[in-house]
This record gives sequence, C-alpha cells and structure tokens, in this order.
Amino acid sequence: MMSETNGTKLTEEELKAFGPLAQSIQESRSAGSKVTTAYPSGPPVGMQAYLGPSMFQPHRARQAIRDAHEKKIPPLIGFYEGLSSIPIMRYMAPFGFDVVWIDWEHTSCNVETMTSMVHDAIFMSQGKTIPFVRVPGHDHAAIGFALDAGASIVIPQLETVEEAKHVMSSAKFGTKNRGTRSAPPFRLIPTVTDQGYDGVRDVWQNWNDQAAVMVQIESLAGINNLDAILTECPDIDVVWLGQLDCRISMNLPANFGMGNEPEWVEAKEKFYATLKKHNKPLAGFAFAPGEALTAAAQDHCMILHSSDVTKLFELKQELANAREAVKGVVKKQD
Repeated sequence: MMSETNGTKLTEEELKAFGPLAQSIQESRSAGSKVTTAYPSGPPVGMQAYLGPSMFQPHRARQAIRDAHEKKIPPLIGFYEGLSSIPIMRYMAPFGFDVVWIDWEHTSCNVETMTSMVHDAIFMSQGKTIPFVRVPGHDHAAIGFALDAGASIVIPQLETVEEAKHVMSSAKFGTKNRGTRSAPPFRLIPTVTDQGYDGVRDVWQNWNDQAAVMVQIESLAGINNLDAILTECPDIDVVWLGQLDCRISMNLPANFGMGNEPEWVEAKEKFYATLKKHNKPLAGFAFAPGEALTAAAQDHCMILHSSDVTKLFELKQELANAREAVKGVVKKQD
C-alpha cells in the first residue's frame, strides 16, 4: 500500500508501482502543507466557518458543537428532513440552516438517496449547512455509508456500553481511537479533495476530529446506563433525549414526549444530571418561537426548530380555512 501520511516521502518502488498518481502526490507534498477551508471568497457565513479543506469532506462539526456548548457561538439552528426527499432538500438548502437532520432510520430511502441528500445539503447551501444522518440502527456498514458521504451521524436507541463502544468504533479510523472504520479509497481524489485540515496529519486522522457523533437515549435503560456510556466513550459529541420513544418504552402515554408522571420526571432529572456531570452538549427539538426558543437556547447546543413534516401538516388547517372561505358562494336550490 502507498503511504497516506502527509509529509512522508514515497519510496522509489512506490513511485514506480503507482505511476502518475504517486508522482502527483509527491509533488503536492513537496510544495508544503497548507491549511485551507472550502468556503467561498469573503467572510464565512454560519457553518462555513467550520468547513474542511473540501466540501466533499465533513464539516468540523465536533468543534462547532463544542463552541455552541461553551457559548462561543449561538446554538446551531436545524431543520428536520423527516421525509428524506431530494427535491425538498434542494429547495431548502439555500436557506442556510446550520444543521439539517436527514432521517434514514424512519424512511425508505436507500444509500444513494441518502448520499445525494448529504451532498445537496452541503453544496447547495454553499457550506452553510452541516448534514446529520440518523442511521438505521447500529449497523457498522450504515454508519460508514453516512460518514463516507460527508455527514455527521445520529445513533438511535443507544442503551448499553457495549452498543456505544460498537458504534464509536464503527465511526472512527485507527486503533488509537479504538476504530474499525474502513477508509473509502475512492471517496476522495488524491491531492484534490483529500487534504488534511491541520496540514500535518493525513485526511483520515483529521476526519476523526471533523465528523460528529450524536447519540439518542430513548429508553429508561439508556438513561440508567448513560453515566457508564459517557465514561467509557468520551468521544461521543452530543446527546439527545428521545422523549417520545422513552415514554413509550416506559409504558407511559406517548403524548408527544410530554408528561409529569413521577417516574418520568425522575428519569428526565437523572438524564440531565448525567449530562451535567460529564459536561456533554445537549440537542433537541424546540418548534415554538419566542420565549420558548430563547429558553431552549440556554442549555442546548443544537435546536431543530423547523421541519418538512410540520410545515406540511399546516396544510390541513389551510385547507379547512379555504373551505370555510368559499362555502358561502353555493346557491340554494329551489
């Protein structure tokens, strides 16, 4: 295998074996390391400030989340793409949401559709939007597909330390990170889109520090194990309490994730206390505007504030209003 480490001089045998490709890499390295980002000319807007050297690479989402958690920047405002529709993604991407959540878990989209949506989110927003893909379960391959596309990932229904170790291993390169992720050899173009962000390490080592991993705690078991999960897997970047699934798992009425039952209040208090203990960023929904949104911003690093499904649901009331407005034109029949 040809060496991929920035600054490593290729041997004569490697130059002969890989021909023009090896020569091009050697010339690029000889020119010296350059730390670059991919945003257009002029001051960066929103998440453009966290772009990698190429839009084919993930944003430096881990740093953006930590900066929002530490109040260096406002919370990231996101859009939930619950229908996994390429046309919807292409329509809303230019708005410049900080984050778009692509729901691969609860839709029938395939790998190619998911990949196209990730690319559309990045390129059609000109880098202003960081795509997060909620993967279907904890499958090693699905995690790799989403990360290879250039997204950060959301892991649903995390309950145990063993599950957490598995998903974090699937998301990382190299044994130093307990990683088992496979490097996609043709995902990036040598010397064109594969620069390491820091100009020192290779792209794969940098990638570990770019793409973020969010985990969803969606059961009482997950809440009870969260302390151990965050202790054993400190590279988890951000945590989300899946209140709807959690209430259902606890045999409580779904109620859109809301309620004041004693066991529910106790579970939530334990969840938030554990996050505080580990100083972990929190993400969640906050659809209400005004004071409710301002309140959510106090303890959330990421807020999903709008979605395709909620906007489409408004059509129901618009239709009712329209029918009410036109019903008076009907003439009584003699």
